[in-house]
Amino acid sequence: MSERIDQLKESAAYIQSCIENKKIDVAIVLGSGLGEFAEELTNPIFIPYKTIPHFPVSTAPGHKGQLVIGKLEDKMVMCMQGRFHFYEGWSMQQVVYPIEVMHMMGINNLFLTNAAGCVNTDWNPGNLMVITDHIKLMPESPMTGHNEDTLGDRFFDMSKTYTPKLASHALSCGKELGINLKQGVYMLFAGPQFETPAEVRFARLAGADAVGMSTVPEAIAASHMKMNLLGISCMTNMGAGILDQPLNHEEVLEMGQRVKGEFTSLVKKIITTWPEA
Repeated sequence: MSERIDQLKESAAYIQSCIENKKIDVAIVLGSGLGEFAEELTNPIFIPYKTIPHFPVSTAPGHKGQLVIGKLEDKMVMCMQGRFHFYEGWSMQQVVYPIEVMHMMGINNLFLTNAAGCVNTDWNPGNLMVITDHIKLMPESPMTGHNEDTLGDRFFDMSKTYTPKLASHALSCGKELGINLKQGVYMLFAGPQFETPAEVRFARLAGADAVGMSTVPEAIAASHMKMNLLGISCMTNMGAGILDQPLNHEEVLEMGQRVKGEFTSLVKKIITTWPEA
């Protein structure tokens, strides 16, 4: 057994000991400015990342750096308040470490959220987008190097990375709530600098609707382990060059606050009615 598998098992065992080995129905990663959803859980248990063996620690603003585990109606939910990014200096393998820990805990339903720049000029900041696919042109991959056969195959399919049944479920939930959900493609950039106007034009030509600095490595790891995956992006700003104004992270966090009510009601609806695989 490899050292990484040993570490994953140790991390998983620690988290399970904190929650008395309760079964987690859905794990959700909360993006920049979206972490307050975790306050919706009843009887929450808080586990700071720094206490979990081998876990990285969040450094990005707007990421609290803790697990929050509790009930949402009849579902047991694990929230990551803060994720890890390649731009923080973590390796791609460290970025996806928590997703692999989830797998070790027997979690098979993953919900990824993020704050994204909007490059679809027909949309507006504040729109929520169900991710149907992604584009990753940067060469680094979390699956580079030794393959852990106990997690997944060396070569694996990515044609349905974002589970179509879950995307349809999210759209139905949005319709019931009167939320005009968009559907589209998310494109990964390394960051931490925001994209240039030329890069935004390129993303649009490539078929992207949104750009950001996260989510894709986690989605790749989820595909590797055959997890059921849903992704939703919050359009926090228009991409560089679309409007004649500079970009800043405060705008991202502010928009997260503005859509908090709509985002929370949507995520609650999706999770509490999460379909069986």
